[in-house]
Amino acid sequence: MSEIKTLQPFINGAYCKSETDKFTDAYNPSTGEVIARVPSCTVKEVDFAIESAKKAFPAWAATPVLKRVEVLHRLRSLLVDKMDELTYLVAFENGKAWEEAKGDVLKAKEGTEHAIAAPELLMGESLMQTSTGFDSVLYREPLGVFAGITPFNFPAMIPMGWMAPMCIACGNTMVIKASSQTPQSALRIVELYKEAGLPDGVLNVITCTRTEVNHIIQHKDVKGISFVGTTGAGLHIYSTAGAAGKRVQCLCEAKNHALVLNDAPVGRTAAGIINSAYGCAGERCMALPVVVAQEDIADDLVAAIVEQAKKLKIGPAYDKTTGLGPVISAKHRDLVINWIETGIKEGAKLVLDGRNVTVPGFEKGYYLGPTVLDYVKPGMTVGDREIFGPVLCIKRVKDFEEGLQLMNANPYANGSVIFTQNGYFAREFAHRTDGGMVGVNVGIPVPIGIFPFSGHKNSFIGDLHCLGKDGARFYTETKVVTTRWFDEAESRRRTVSTWDGTI
Repeated sequence: MSEIKTLQPFINGAYCKSETDKFTDAYNPSTGEVIARVPSCTVKEVDFAIESAKKAFPAWAATPVLKRVEVLHRLRSLLVDKMDELTYLVAFENGKAWEEAKGDVLKAKEGTEHAIAAPELLMGESLMQTSTGFDSVLYREPLGVFAGITPFNFPAMIPMGWMAPMCIACGNTMVIKASSQTPQSALRIVELYKEAGLPDGVLNVITCTRTEVNHIIQHKDVKGISFVGTTGAGLHIYSTAGAAGKRVQCLCEAKNHALVLNDAPVGRTAAGIINSAYGCAGERCMALPVVVAQEDIADDLVAAIVEQAKKLKIGPAYDKTTGLGPVISAKHRDLVINWIETGIKEGAKLVLDGRNVTVPGFEKGYYLGPTVLDYVKPGMTVGDREIFGPVLCIKRVKDFEEGLQLMNANPYANGSVIFTQNGYFAREFAHRTDGGMVGVNVGIPVPIGIFPFSGHKNSFIGDLHCLGKDGARFYTETKVVTTRWFDEAESRRRTVSTWDGTI
């Protein structure tokens, strides 16, 4: 039995003992053991975090951007030095297999590296002689305090890769509301920020309930919200925070599809699908939970997927030989099992059943095996709604056009993929798919951090995505300065500018 820690929020550069009487148990998904008591911070403590960020803002915003990114340079080195420690922590609290947990931390490092480029991203624009004697310059300036509201599934990457680095590189301060299921990774990395020289109050990490989150998104001193989670919650946050005059980006649910044409190499395609569908136990918004297979290749493809899926080693996350770790909780495992049973009731054919999995020595862990549901028809909820587990649905179509039409009918459009050796169909797919991130023979088309994470339709709510140039734009506002100078003789002749604003 692991030691059960009582966690504390990190506010104004230090851990603060919470006065709350409400705690949530956090579990080790691999064993089912309680590993931490997570405080639900009080409104007073939330206000303290926001006030600390507000007080830190003027000095941090006035710090030259080249000095700000020096902190990120040092943080990057610390992330590299602590890679194994952080990887274990992600695996321990989230249940990702070792290499997946390491990927989570590497993505936090990638987001940090992207934010180190802030001096270039924040460069404005200028035009000399916009009118006779007038010059105009556009600057990008920080706004103030931002809040980041994060889910359980990427406890390092999302708060400390997608949100914090660019936010603070742009001169803002931030309060991260970490998931109460997986808060320890963010809490450890904020310690590394302090070690890297980040001033107190610039980055704060708290845990709380929905009640306090509603307080955050309406707080007068919070200028913007970055959110990752369900579409329903995203709609609420976007409408509520937007009505309060804040800028908002909400990265939401997904139901990514892959179209497999009959010229795709079956073995290699199946391997790509296995990694995409079952990696991170399917608990990611860029998972591949649906394969749309052309009918004359479907039987061979399904057989290859089942054969390869059966070879996945199911086990504890921190065993480096594990290929498929547990899901996040007993409740979530039951939810995924219910989705499998719903698919069977709706008429899908269960060709691989992962419901009755036991890992010797880890019988209380939250394990599910890879599951395949074939002959999933349009209108079946199991093929249309996000399951967030290791469940793959197979939909069969006659040709490219039917497959593309079926995929575009889905209300979510985070990513979409095609497996083919045909250049014409690959180009048509990239041009006509609704997906915001497109893969051609790439099962998980997540771009590197210099590009935006650009979900479409109900997978994203807002105007500016995270990462890429969008990230710098989201965390800054523009100011345009127009100047005019007179020579000494003209200054004596004219004491008031005659410019009427016309260009």
